[in-house]
Amino acid sequence: MVEGTAPDWWAILSDREFLENPYPTLARLRQGGAVQRDAATGIFFVLGHAAFARIAKSTAMGRDTRNWIGGWNDPAYAAADPNGFRLFSEFQPQMINCDGADHRRMRKVYEPAFRSQAMAALAPAIQRRANELLAAMPDSGEIDFIEDFAAPLPLRVLCDLFDIPQSMDSQIAGWSASLIRIGDILIGPNEKLEALQALDDFKSFLRLRIAEPGAPGSLMHMAMAAHSDGTLDEEETLTNLVSMLVAGHETTVTLIGNGMLLLLRDPDAMARLAADRGLMRTAIEEFLRLEPGGNMILRVAREDFEVEGVTIPKGAPVIGLIGAINRDPARFDAPDTLDLGRAANAQMTFGGGPHVCIGAPLARLEAQIAFGAMFDRFAVIAPAGAPQWRLDRMNARGLAHLPIRLEARV
Repeated sequence: MVEGTAPDWWAILSDREFLENPYPTLARLRQGGAVQRDAATGIFFVLGHAAFARIAKSTAMGRDTRNWIGGWNDPAYAAADPNGFRLFSEFQPQMINCDGADHRRMRKVYEPAFRSQAMAALAPAIQRRANELLAAMPDSGEIDFIEDFAAPLPLRVLCDLFDIPQSMDSQIAGWSASLIRIGDILIGPNEKLEALQALDDFKSFLRLRIAEPGAPGSLMHMAMAAHSDGTLDEEETLTNLVSMLVAGHETTVTLIGNGMLLLLRDPDAMARLAADRGLMRTAIEEFLRLEPGGNMILRVAREDFEVEGVTIPKGAPVIGLIGAINRDPARFDAPDTLDLGRAANAQMTFGGGPHVCIGAPLARLEAQIAFGAMFDRFAVIAPAGAPQWRLDRMNARGLAHLPIRLEARV
Protein backbone atom coordinates (compact mmCIF):
# COMPACT_ATOMS: atom_id res chain seq x y z
CA MET A 1 0.00 0.00 0.00
CA VAL A 2 1.45 3.35 -1.04
CA GLU A 3 1.38 5.90 1.78
CA GLY A 4 -1.38 8.47 1.26
CA THR A 5 -3.48 6.27 -1.03
CA ALA A 6 -6.75 4.58 -0.13
CA PRO A 7 -6.31 0.93 0.84
CA ASP A 8 -7.29 -1.72 -1.69
CA TRP A 9 -9.05 -3.71 1.02
CA TRP A 10 -9.87 -6.87 -0.88
CA ALA A 11 -6.43 -7.11 -2.44
CA ILE A 12 -4.96 -6.79 1.05
CA LEU A 13 -7.29 -9.36 2.62
CA SER A 14 -6.52 -11.97 -0.05
CA ASP A 15 -2.76 -11.38 -0.21
CA ARG A 16 -0.62 -14.36 0.77
CA GLU A 17 1.59 -12.29 3.06
CA PHE A 18 -1.48 -10.99 4.89
CA LEU A 19 -2.99 -14.46 5.24
CA GLU A 20 0.22 -15.76 6.80
CA ASN A 21 0.76 -12.77 9.11
CA PRO A 22 -1.89 -10.03 9.01
CA TYR A 23 -0.82 -8.10 12.10
CA PRO A 24 1.80 -5.65 10.75
CA THR A 25 -0.57 -4.66 7.94
CA LEU A 26 -3.52 -4.30 10.32
CA ALA A 27 -1.46 -2.07 12.62
CA ARG A 28 -0.66 0.22 9.66
CA LEU A 29 -4.27 0.27 8.52
CA ARG A 30 -5.50 1.13 12.03
CA GLN A 31 -3.53 4.39 11.79
CA GLY A 32 -6.08 5.52 9.19
CA GLY A 33 -8.86 5.43 11.78
CA ALA A 34 -10.94 3.02 13.81
CA VAL A 35 -13.70 3.04 11.16
CA GLN A 36 -12.90 3.40 7.47
CA ARG A 37 -15.15 3.26 4.40
CA ASP A 38 -14.06 1.47 1.24
CA ALA A 39 -15.23 3.73 -1.60
CA ALA A 40 -15.07 0.85 -4.11
CA THR A 41 -17.60 -1.37 -2.29
CA GLY A 42 -19.30 0.86 0.28
CA ILE A 43 -18.16 -1.50 3.03
CA PHE A 44 -17.09 0.00 6.37
CA PHE A 45 -14.04 -1.66 7.92
CA VAL A 46 -13.63 -1.47 11.71
CA LEU A 47 -10.20 -1.79 13.29
CA GLY A 48 -10.72 -0.28 16.76
CA HIS A 49 -11.86 -2.23 19.81
CA ALA A 50 -14.17 0.43 21.29
CA ALA A 51 -15.85 1.02 17.92
CA PHE A 52 -16.44 -2.66 17.23
CA ALA A 53 -17.70 -3.34 20.76
CA ARG A 54 -20.38 -0.68 20.25
CA ILE A 55 -21.30 -2.08 16.84
CA ALA A 56 -21.47 -5.69 18.04
CA LYS A 57 -23.71 -4.86 20.99
CA SER A 58 -26.09 -2.42 19.29
CA THR A 59 -29.47 -3.59 18.02
CA ALA A 60 -29.09 -0.94 15.31
CA MET A 61 -26.45 -3.21 13.77
CA GLY A 62 -27.65 -6.64 12.68
CA ARG A 63 -26.52 -9.75 10.87
CA ASP A 64 -29.30 -10.16 8.32
CA THR A 65 -27.56 -9.68 4.97
CA ARG A 66 -30.89 -9.31 3.20
CA ASN A 67 -30.71 -5.73 4.50
CA TRP A 68 -27.45 -5.06 2.62
CA ILE A 69 -28.36 -2.43 0.01
CA GLY A 70 -26.81 -3.63 -3.23
CA GLY A 71 -25.98 -7.02 -1.71
CA TRP A 72 -27.02 -10.51 -2.73
CA ASN A 73 -30.72 -9.86 -2.05
CA ASP A 74 -30.85 -7.03 -4.58
CA PRO A 75 -32.79 -7.94 -7.78
CA ALA A 76 -29.88 -6.75 -9.90
CA TYR A 77 -27.53 -9.16 -8.08
CA ALA A 78 -29.98 -12.04 -8.54
CA ALA A 79 -30.16 -11.36 -12.28
CA ALA A 80 -26.39 -11.03 -12.68
CA ASP A 81 -25.37 -13.95 -10.44
CA PRO A 82 -28.13 -16.57 -10.08
CA ASN A 83 -25.78 -19.10 -8.46
CA GLY A 84 -24.66 -16.59 -5.87
CA PHE A 85 -28.25 -15.57 -5.19
CA ARG A 86 -29.31 -19.19 -4.75
CA LEU A 87 -26.36 -19.95 -2.43
CA PHE A 88 -26.94 -17.00 -0.12
CA SER A 89 -30.73 -17.46 -0.21
CA GLU A 90 -30.51 -21.10 0.78
CA PHE A 91 -27.93 -20.38 3.48
CA GLN A 92 -29.99 -17.50 4.89
CA PRO A 93 -32.64 -19.13 7.16
CA GLN A 94 -30.59 -19.66 10.32
CA MET A 95 -30.05 -17.90 13.61
CA ILE A 96 -26.71 -16.32 12.69
CA ASN A 97 -28.29 -14.60 9.67
CA CYS A 98 -31.46 -13.32 11.32
CA ASP A 99 -32.18 -10.47 13.70
CA GLY A 100 -34.80 -9.68 16.32
CA ALA A 101 -37.62 -12.12 17.02
CA ASP A 102 -36.56 -14.69 14.41
CA HIS A 103 -33.04 -14.77 15.81
CA ARG A 104 -34.29 -15.21 19.38
CA ARG A 105 -36.76 -17.94 18.33
CA MET A 106 -34.07 -20.02 16.65
CA ARG A 107 -31.36 -19.43 19.23
CA LYS A 108 -33.68 -20.42 22.07
CA VAL A 109 -33.90 -23.95 20.63
CA TYR A 110 -30.20 -24.64 21.16
CA GLU A 111 -29.19 -22.43 24.09
CA PRO A 112 -29.86 -25.11 26.75
CA ALA A 113 -27.19 -27.32 25.16
CA PHE A 114 -24.49 -24.72 25.78
CA ARG A 115 -25.23 -23.76 29.40
CA SER A 116 -22.66 -24.47 32.11
CA GLN A 117 -24.41 -27.55 33.49
CA ALA A 118 -24.65 -29.10 30.02
CA MET A 119 -20.98 -28.31 29.35
CA ALA A 120 -19.91 -29.98 32.60
CA ALA A 121 -21.83 -33.09 31.61
CA LEU A 122 -20.02 -33.19 28.24
CA ALA A 123 -16.50 -33.03 29.68
CA PRO A 124 -16.02 -36.82 30.18
CA ALA A 125 -17.08 -37.60 26.60
CA ILE A 126 -14.72 -34.94 25.21
CA GLN A 127 -11.90 -36.31 27.38
CA ARG A 128 -12.60 -39.81 26.07
CA ARG A 129 -12.36 -38.64 22.44
CA ALA A 130 -9.13 -36.77 23.20
CA ASN A 131 -7.66 -39.87 24.84
CA GLU A 132 -8.53 -41.98 21.80
CA LEU A 133 -6.56 -39.64 19.54
CA LEU A 134 -3.64 -39.51 22.00
CA ALA A 135 -3.51 -43.29 22.15
CA ALA A 136 -2.83 -43.38 18.40
CA MET A 137 0.23 -41.09 18.78
CA PRO A 138 3.76 -42.43 19.28
CA ASP A 139 5.46 -42.11 22.65
CA SER A 140 8.32 -40.44 20.82
CA GLY A 141 8.33 -39.01 17.34
CA GLU A 142 6.70 -36.49 15.03
CA ILE A 143 3.07 -35.85 14.14
CA ASP A 144 1.04 -33.24 12.30
CA PHE A 145 -0.84 -31.65 15.18
CA ILE A 146 -3.65 -30.39 12.93
CA GLU A 147 -4.31 -33.63 11.07
CA ASP A 148 -3.76 -35.92 14.04
CA PHE A 149 -5.46 -33.99 16.83
CA ALA A 150 -6.73 -30.42 16.38
CA ALA A 151 -8.98 -31.22 13.41
CA PRO A 152 -10.42 -34.65 14.28
CA LEU A 153 -11.19 -33.92 17.95
CA PRO A 154 -13.82 -31.17 17.51
CA LEU A 155 -15.34 -32.89 14.49
CA ARG A 156 -15.92 -36.10 16.45
CA VAL A 157 -17.22 -34.22 19.48
CA LEU A 158 -19.70 -32.32 17.31
CA CYS A 159 -20.86 -35.42 15.49
CA ASP A 160 -21.38 -37.12 18.84
CA LEU A 161 -23.50 -34.15 19.94
CA PHE A 162 -25.53 -34.34 16.75
CA ASP A 163 -25.82 -38.13 16.90
CA ILE A 164 -23.96 -38.57 13.58
CA PRO A 165 -21.94 -41.77 13.04
CA GLN A 166 -18.15 -41.63 12.88
CA SER A 167 -18.25 -43.04 9.34
CA MET A 168 -19.45 -39.60 8.18
CA ASP A 169 -16.51 -37.65 9.62
CA SER A 170 -14.51 -37.26 6.40
CA GLN A 171 -17.58 -36.39 4.36
CA ILE A 172 -18.69 -33.73 6.83
CA ALA A 173 -15.16 -32.31 6.96
CA GLY A 174 -15.26 -31.99 3.16
CA TRP A 175 -18.62 -30.22 3.17
CA SER A 176 -17.38 -27.96 5.94
CA ALA A 177 -14.27 -26.98 3.97
CA SER A 178 -16.44 -25.91 1.02
CA LEU A 179 -19.04 -24.07 3.06
CA ILE A 180 -16.61 -22.15 5.27
CA ARG A 181 -15.76 -20.07 2.20
CA ILE A 182 -19.17 -18.38 2.44
CA GLY A 183 -17.64 -16.41 5.31
CA ASP A 184 -15.21 -14.80 2.86
CA ILE A 185 -18.20 -12.61 1.81
CA LEU A 186 -16.88 -11.87 -1.68
CA ILE A 187 -16.21 -15.26 -3.27
CA GLY A 188 -15.65 -16.36 -6.86
CA PRO A 189 -18.00 -18.32 -9.13
CA ASN A 190 -16.20 -21.65 -8.70
CA GLU A 191 -16.30 -21.38 -4.92
CA LYS A 192 -20.02 -20.55 -5.08
CA LEU A 193 -20.76 -23.64 -7.15
CA GLU A 194 -18.68 -25.83 -4.83
CA ALA A 195 -20.44 -24.41 -1.78
CA LEU A 196 -23.85 -24.88 -3.41
CA GLN A 197 -23.14 -28.53 -4.08
CA ALA A 198 -21.89 -29.04 -0.52
CA LEU A 199 -24.97 -27.30 0.88
CA ASP A 200 -27.32 -29.42 -1.23
CA ASP A 201 -25.56 -32.64 -0.23
CA PHE A 202 -25.33 -31.68 3.46
CA LYS A 203 -29.02 -30.77 3.63
CA SER A 204 -30.01 -34.00 1.86
CA PHE A 205 -28.07 -36.01 4.43
CA LEU A 206 -29.55 -34.09 7.35
CA ARG A 207 -33.06 -34.31 5.92
CA LEU A 208 -32.83 -38.08 6.32
CA ARG A 209 -31.40 -37.71 9.83
CA ILE A 210 -34.23 -35.54 11.15
CA ALA A 211 -36.71 -38.13 9.89
CA GLU A 212 -35.19 -40.71 12.27
CA PRO A 213 -35.48 -40.95 16.06
CA GLY A 214 -32.73 -38.90 17.68
CA ALA A 215 -30.84 -39.79 20.84
CA PRO A 216 -32.51 -37.97 23.77
CA GLY A 217 -30.48 -34.96 24.82
CA SER A 218 -28.55 -34.67 21.55
CA LEU A 219 -28.57 -31.48 19.51
CA MET A 220 -30.19 -33.47 16.72
CA HIS A 221 -33.01 -34.37 19.11
CA MET A 222 -33.44 -30.69 20.01
CA ALA A 223 -33.61 -29.81 16.34
CA MET A 224 -36.12 -32.55 15.62
CA ALA A 225 -38.33 -31.51 18.53
CA ALA A 226 -38.31 -27.87 17.38
CA HIS A 227 -39.19 -28.99 13.88
CA SER A 228 -41.97 -31.27 15.08
CA ASP A 229 -43.64 -28.62 17.24
CA GLY A 230 -43.41 -25.94 14.55
CA THR A 231 -40.80 -23.74 16.22
CA LEU A 232 -38.55 -24.22 13.18
CA ASP A 233 -39.61 -25.01 9.64
CA GLU A 234 -37.65 -27.60 7.66
CA GLU A 235 -35.27 -25.16 5.97
CA GLU A 236 -34.52 -23.42 9.27
CA THR A 237 -33.90 -26.79 10.91
CA LEU A 238 -31.53 -27.96 8.19
CA THR A 239 -29.63 -24.71 7.73
CA ASN A 240 -29.09 -24.21 11.45
CA LEU A 241 -27.74 -27.75 11.71
CA VAL A 242 -25.39 -27.17 8.78
CA SER A 243 -24.15 -23.90 10.22
CA MET A 244 -23.52 -25.26 13.71
CA LEU A 245 -21.63 -28.26 12.38
CA VAL A 246 -19.48 -26.14 10.06
CA ALA A 247 -18.83 -23.20 12.39
CA GLY A 248 -18.52 -25.38 15.49
CA HIS A 249 -15.89 -27.53 13.83
CA GLU A 250 -13.79 -24.75 12.30
CA THR A 251 -13.92 -22.51 15.38
CA THR A 252 -12.46 -25.16 17.64
CA VAL A 253 -9.88 -26.45 15.15
CA THR A 254 -8.44 -22.97 14.83
CA LEU A 255 -8.53 -22.32 18.57
CA ILE A 256 -6.60 -25.51 19.37
CA GLY A 257 -4.21 -25.23 16.42
CA ASN A 258 -3.49 -21.52 16.71
CA GLY A 259 -3.13 -21.82 20.47
CA MET A 260 -0.57 -24.58 20.13
CA LEU A 261 1.39 -22.49 17.62
CA LEU A 262 1.56 -19.62 20.12
CA LEU A 263 2.92 -21.97 22.78
CA LEU A 264 5.47 -23.47 20.41
CA ARG A 265 6.73 -19.97 19.70
CA ASP A 266 7.12 -19.32 23.45
CA PRO A 267 8.57 -22.38 25.23
CA ASP A 268 8.54 -20.59 28.59
CA ALA A 269 4.78 -20.04 28.25
CA MET A 270 4.37 -23.69 27.24
CA ALA A 271 6.21 -24.86 30.35
CA ARG A 272 4.31 -22.44 32.56
CA LEU A 273 0.90 -23.61 31.35
CA ALA A 274 1.85 -27.28 31.58
CA ALA A 275 2.94 -26.75 35.19
CA ASP A 276 0.03 -24.51 36.24
CA ARG A 277 -3.32 -25.65 34.86
CA GLY A 278 -5.00 -22.93 36.88
CA LEU A 279 -3.94 -20.64 34.03
CA MET A 280 -5.87 -22.64 31.46
CA ARG A 281 -8.98 -20.45 31.41
CA THR A 282 -7.12 -17.18 30.89
CA ALA A 283 -4.70 -18.86 28.48
CA ILE A 284 -7.57 -19.91 26.21
CA GLU A 285 -8.87 -16.33 26.17
CA GLU A 286 -5.40 -15.12 25.26
CA PHE A 287 -5.14 -17.62 22.41
CA LEU A 288 -8.46 -16.34 21.12
CA ARG A 289 -7.25 -12.74 21.37
CA LEU A 290 -3.77 -13.08 19.94
CA GLU A 291 -4.44 -15.57 17.09
CA PRO A 292 -8.19 -15.44 16.40
CA GLY A 293 -9.63 -18.12 14.17
CA GLY A 294 -11.24 -15.56 11.87
CA ASN A 295 -10.23 -12.36 10.15
CA MET A 296 -13.68 -10.81 9.73
CA ILE A 297 -17.03 -10.45 11.49
CA LEU A 298 -19.88 -9.06 9.40
CA ARG A 299 -22.72 -6.76 10.43
CA VAL A 300 -25.28 -4.78 8.40
CA ALA A 301 -26.76 -1.48 9.60
CA ARG A 302 -30.49 -1.78 10.36
CA GLU A 303 -30.65 1.99 10.73
CA ASP A 304 -28.23 4.91 10.53
CA PHE A 305 -25.56 4.44 13.20
CA GLU A 306 -22.81 6.80 14.30
CA VAL A 307 -19.57 5.51 15.76
CA GLU A 308 -16.21 7.25 16.21
CA GLY A 309 -17.55 10.27 14.32
CA VAL A 310 -18.49 8.17 11.28
CA THR A 311 -22.10 7.69 10.20
CA ILE A 312 -22.82 4.22 8.89
CA PRO A 313 -26.00 4.52 6.79
CA LYS A 314 -28.87 2.05 6.94
CA GLY A 315 -28.23 -0.93 4.69
CA ALA A 316 -24.44 -0.55 4.71
CA PRO A 317 -22.24 -3.58 5.45
CA VAL A 318 -19.65 -3.42 8.24
CA ILE A 319 -16.69 -5.76 8.64
CA GLY A 320 -14.83 -5.97 11.92
CA LEU A 321 -11.20 -6.91 11.33
CA ILE A 322 -10.70 -9.03 14.43
CA GLY A 323 -6.92 -9.23 14.27
CA ALA A 324 -6.76 -5.43 14.56
CA ILE A 325 -9.54 -5.18 17.15
CA ASN A 326 -7.98 -7.80 19.42
CA ARG A 327 -4.58 -6.08 19.29
CA ASP A 328 -5.78 -2.50 19.65
CA PRO A 329 -3.19 -0.77 21.89
CA ALA A 330 -5.92 1.57 23.12
CA ARG A 331 -7.56 -1.43 24.80
CA PHE A 332 -4.73 -3.91 25.54
CA ASP A 333 -1.35 -3.44 27.18
CA ALA A 334 1.48 -5.02 25.17
CA PRO A 335 -1.09 -6.15 22.58
CA ASP A 336 1.34 -8.25 20.52
CA THR A 337 2.63 -10.19 23.55
CA LEU A 338 1.33 -13.55 24.77
CA ASP A 339 0.22 -13.15 28.40
CA LEU A 340 -1.28 -16.37 29.76
CA GLY A 341 -2.65 -14.60 32.82
CA ARG A 342 -4.00 -11.51 31.08
CA ALA A 343 -6.82 -10.08 33.19
CA ALA A 344 -10.04 -8.57 31.83
CA ASN A 345 -9.34 -9.97 28.37
CA ALA A 346 -12.12 -8.43 26.30
CA GLN A 347 -11.23 -10.27 23.08
CA MET A 348 -13.90 -10.08 20.38
CA THR A 349 -13.19 -13.30 18.48
CA PHE A 350 -16.64 -14.68 19.29
CA GLY A 351 -18.31 -11.34 18.54
CA GLY A 352 -20.62 -9.73 21.05
CA GLY A 353 -24.15 -8.65 21.76
CA PRO A 354 -27.15 -10.68 20.55
CA HIS A 355 -25.07 -12.55 17.98
CA VAL A 356 -22.23 -13.63 20.25
CA CYS A 357 -21.21 -17.15 19.19
CA ILE A 358 -23.64 -19.66 20.73
CA GLY A 359 -21.03 -22.43 20.67
CA ALA A 360 -18.28 -20.44 22.42
CA PRO A 361 -18.62 -22.37 25.73
CA LEU A 362 -18.12 -25.66 23.89
CA ALA A 363 -15.06 -24.38 22.00
CA ARG A 364 -13.50 -23.18 25.25
CA LEU A 365 -14.19 -26.48 27.00
CA GLU A 366 -12.76 -28.56 24.15
CA ALA A 367 -9.62 -26.42 24.08
CA GLN A 368 -9.09 -26.71 27.83
CA ILE A 369 -9.45 -30.49 27.67
CA ALA A 370 -7.28 -30.75 24.55
CA PHE A 371 -4.33 -28.84 25.99
CA GLY A 372 -4.65 -30.56 29.36
CA ALA A 373 -4.64 -33.98 27.70
CA MET A 374 -1.55 -33.14 25.63
CA PHE A 375 0.33 -31.92 28.70
CA ASP A 376 -0.71 -35.00 30.70
CA ARG A 377 0.64 -37.36 28.05
CA PHE A 378 3.76 -35.57 26.78
CA ALA A 379 6.73 -34.07 28.61
CA VAL A 380 8.09 -32.56 25.39
CA ILE A 381 6.02 -30.77 22.74
CA ALA A 382 8.31 -28.94 20.32
CA PRO A 383 8.33 -27.67 16.72
CA ALA A 384 9.32 -30.17 14.04
CA GLY A 385 9.07 -27.93 10.99
CA ALA A 386 7.48 -24.80 9.64
CA PRO A 387 3.74 -24.30 10.21
CA GLN A 388 1.58 -23.86 7.10
CA TRP A 389 -1.39 -21.51 7.15
CA ARG A 390 -4.53 -22.17 5.15
CA LEU A 391 -4.30 -19.92 2.09
CA ASP A 392 -7.53 -21.00 0.38
CA ARG A 393 -9.80 -18.73 2.44
CA MET A 394 -9.82 -15.11 3.58
CA ASN A 395 -11.88 -15.29 6.73
CA ALA A 396 -11.37 -18.54 8.65
CA ARG A 397 -7.79 -18.22 9.90
CA GLY A 398 -6.18 -21.52 10.73
CA LEU A 399 -3.29 -23.83 10.04
CA ALA A 400 -3.25 -26.52 7.37
CA HIS A 401 -0.26 -28.24 8.99
CA LEU A 402 1.64 -27.94 12.25
CA PRO A 403 4.46 -30.48 12.59
CA ILE A 404 5.49 -31.16 16.17
CA ARG A 405 7.89 -33.44 17.99
CA LEU A 406 6.66 -35.37 21.03
CA GLU A 407 8.21 -37.26 23.93
CA ALA A 408 5.92 -38.99 26.38
CA ARG A 409 6.16 -38.64 30.13
CA VAL A 410 7.91 -41.55 31.80
